[in-house]
Amino acid sequence: MKKTIVVLDGVTLNPGDNPWDDLERLGEVRVYEQTAPDQVIARAKGAEVVLTNKTRLTGELLEQLPELGFVGVLATGYDVVDVAAARRLGVVVSNAPRYGDSAVAQHTMALLLTLAHQVEAHDEDIRAGAWASHGHFCYWRAPPLELTGLTMGIVGVGHIGRRVGALASAFGMSVLGWGGRGRGEPEFEPFAWAGSLEELLERADVVSLHCPLTEESREMIDAAALQRMKRQALLINTARGGLIDEEALASALERGVIGGAALDVLSTEPPSPDNSLLGAPRCRVTGHMAWGSLKARRRLMEITVENVRAYLDGAPVHVVGGG
Repeated sequence: MKKTIVVLDGVTLNPGDNPWDDLERLGEVRVYEQTAPDQVIARAKGAEVVLTNKTRLTGELLEQLPELGFVGVLATGYDVVDVAAARRLGVVVSNAPRYGDSAVAQHTMALLLTLAHQVEAHDEDIRAGAWASHGHFCYWRAPPLELTGLTMGIVGVGHIGRRVGALASAFGMSVLGWGGRGRGEPEFEPFAWAGSLEELLERADVVSLHCPLTEESREMIDAAALQRMKRQALLINTARGGLIDEEALASALERGVIGGAALDVLSTEPPSPDNSLLGAPRCRVTGHMAWGSLKARRRLMEITVENVRAYLDGAPVHVVGGG
């Protein structure tokens, strides 16, 4: 008998260009574009396998799904699942590591270059006639920021953090790391190491976040952390929005405490229209898109299928939270 596989929020993984064919070979697949919290039980009832990206699976919800044996997270971060409750209930939880390393690292540098060059703002100015009326052969609102010689501070030196470090080094930046794993490995040669987060914040010209969201890391970039940063420092976040105290960051940008911020993630997604960062000066926001290249999503689909197949074969892989 075929297993029932329910995908609670499949539209971002497959908006039409990344078919479910390989997953459908493993069982009877029901795909929902999005699932509201009050729809989870009705949609997941009777399924042995549930896949989720951002639909939360709390302990209370998991307890109401007695047939559930496996949760596959369609992401690397798995904070949307109560892993402790899943373990207690005998539910295996697996994530999808490494699928988006290159895509997220590339987007991190794109955000940094957006702040450094303000290409879109200059394009808008020139289309509005600013260069034509300027009277000089060149035009800029502010001179571009040259990255060579600046220090890139990477908070969370995992696989993505390492990729970002390599790209930053290629731009001629010094790379300072704190947190994560792998210190001393050969590929870490471009890195220097900060003794603490506070030291990194004080030394870095650019601070880029690449760590998971945990209770310990929640709002780690708060008012005190921002105050430690250099006055012209730039903050980049392609990890999780909850790492930053958003009100503190908006206030710091308003008061010129730091030079700017570029964020691909916010604490609530999608954000409410009154999110203070959407109107903050020197702040650029993209919509949690860093991971979304077609190549990355195809890798994510492959890993997801591998995770489900391994679970059904009795040898689960990529298990998080101690299995």
